[in-house]
Amino acid sequence: MRRRLLTSTLVVAVIAVLLLGVPLGIVVSRLIVDDAAQQLRSEATRLVGEVEYARIQETPLDPKQLEQKYPDRYIQIFERGNPPKATIVGSPPSSGEQMTEDAESDSGIFVRVSRDRAQVEQDVYARLLLIVALAVAALAVAVGLAIVQSRRLTLPLQDLAKIAERLGSGDARPSKHRYGIPELDRVAQVLDRSATRISDLLTREREFATDASHQLRTPLTGLTMRLEEIVAASDQPVVVREEGEAAIVQAERLTAVIDELLAAARRQRHAQAEPISIDEVLIQQVTEWQPVFRGVGRTLVLAGSRDLKALATTGGFGQVIATLLENSLRHGGGTVTVTTTSGDSSVVIEVADEGPGISDEIAPKIFDRNVSGGGGTGLGLTLARALAAADGGRLELVRRRPAAFAVFLRLAEDNGRNHRVVSGPA
Repeated sequence: MRRRLLTSTLVVAVIAVLLLGVPLGIVVSRLIVDDAAQQLRSEATRLVGEVEYARIQETPLDPKQLEQKYPDRYIQIFERGNPPKATIVGSPPSSGEQMTEDAESDSGIFVRVSRDRAQVEQDVYARLLLIVALAVAALAVAVGLAIVQSRRLTLPLQDLAKIAERLGSGDARPSKHRYGIPELDRVAQVLDRSATRISDLLTREREFATDASHQLRTPLTGLTMRLEEIVAASDQPVVVREEGEAAIVQAERLTAVIDELLAAARRQRHAQAEPISIDEVLIQQVTEWQPVFRGVGRTLVLAGSRDLKALATTGGFGQVIATLLENSLRHGGGTVTVTTTSGDSSVVIEVADEGPGISDEIAPKIFDRNVSGGGGTGLGLTLARALAAADGGRLELVRRRPAAFAVFLRLAEDNGRNHRVVSGPA
């Protein structure tokens, strides 16, 4: 591209110089010749006047004075008379070629002024040489401008090609390069926007993979416990059947978790929120987590108002509660109480334990990604808050010591408000 730009610019410059320089050279040479001829004609006319004035004054002509007054001229003056007079001033041109102009008066005075043509041609050649030098300088300037312009165009294009290649290799960082050329700047802006979109897509894919691995761990743990119960009770058909059914429920829940994660990755969960029974989800979660809490000698209690309904998705809300219960199991202590209450516009589900709580250093950023106060992954509470927000609710830390988290969901219109019920220890 750079070579083509240089060639095209040089061709245009040469054509422009030829179209302007050749006519200019012809006009200048003619002007110089015509100006020399006009000067000789003027000198001849003036000499005629001087000769007539000298005749009237009856003073002789001084050839030396005329030679000083008209240098580099060969002058011939003829006066009519008896006998006729002739005056010669200067010497004929040495080159043999001369320019001559004549003038004659009514009284019979004839003057011929000549000069060397080589001097006029030398002046013409000097002017033509100047024109050629200017043409060469113009061509050099044109080539220099072409080189600068080609670099200004080709270097940004090479840079844009590198940016596009980098995008293709997976490096989706916006370059934010601008080149001062509107068309190239628009291309750079489009590439930057594409890089941002690709970066967002890659980030969401990585987060989805991380979130999926974290969220699937809890259902898989529950499924593993059910299978262990089945193995332990292999000689008790009734227990095996019950545990098998529970394992099937866990597998179905695992499938629901996958669907929820995929929907969240496509940003479709908020539109799927609908009135759900809070009791059904909480009872399911308490039932699943009771064996785990019992195994470590701790108690799980369900308390508060019953028959509450809120706008959410069953899988998303269940994941939030499961995350809070797992968090209390790993980082809390004592009895874990799940309390449900309802207000004018929201349903509140609080999960609290009797452990040491959350330190003042961790509390302000407890929901940040990769923040954990007890050696965890730092993803559980982040994902739980995202799932709650996707359902149109929110997850908050309402007390630091002992720790208490609350889920706020939108109240369903057909919500019932019945008496408070406290379940016994698990």
